[in-house]
Amino acid sequence: MFKFCNLYSGSSGNCSFVETDNTKILIDCGVSSKKIEEALNSLNIDIKNLNGIIITHEHSDHVKGLATICKKYSIPVYANNSTFTNLKQNIADNNKIKFKSNENFEIGDIKIFPFSIPHDAADPCGFNLFHNDRKITIATDIGHINNKILHNLDESDFLLLESNYEPDMLRCSNYPYLLKRRILGPNGHLSNEDAGLTVTQLVKCGLKNIMLGHLSEQNNFPELAYQTVMSNIISNNVDTDKLRIQVADRYKPNDLIELQ
Repeated sequence: MFKFCNLYSGSSGNCSFVETDNTKILIDCGVSSKKIEEALNSLNIDIKNLNGIIITHEHSDHVKGLATICKKYSIPVYANNSTFTNLKQNIADNNKIKFKSNENFEIGDIKIFPFSIPHDAADPCGFNLFHNDRKITIATDIGHINNKILHNLDESDFLLLESNYEPDMLRCSNYPYLLKRRILGPNGHLSNEDAGLTVTQLVKCGLKNIMLGHLSEQNNFPELAYQTVMSNIISNNVDTDKLRIQVADRYKPNDLIELQ
């Protein structure tokens, strides 16, 4: 088996869960330890049985609960050197395991490829996770899409892709000007339209299972993200009969997805 569950996703906190028969890992810990434990309990998963936590980057909405979980359960944390250096969390050295961006590593029977992404963090990355000829990809906090990122998203059996904001909502929001410019910039976040263009390209190449994630609480809403992506796909005359598009829930786990 190869399963994925979005536990929490959005500008307020991000955490996902992946498991095989032998391995259980978290991707990011951007909400409290209590909330993560509650989410795992709802899946009948004991947090003590986690084999590792992999970290995309050091921003608080991806690491908020990390130090508490590590202190309570001594779970190994995997991140690149720059992320550990810039992490404002006290993680015991014996729990730190460093990987190099753009080089494979393994946790149990899951092979992981951390690919570089454009975002305003020290050395941010997305993840390809491989098991039994299946590929799950986590790709959020992306300022823009380029050919290298598209290559890493291609041939995924499941993709969690950022669809962070609607540009007009962001421009009219009460966010400070510098924050708006950061989000809109090449190292900021991916808009609904950008997500739609990306998904359309990937669907043409065979992608069938997509979850839109990391939605802004103030500058987006699930129905808008979904409709923008679907409209882009339909306008390009792409067959949607076998396509499954979901939106990641901000405050509670989505249904567990099992890749056959």
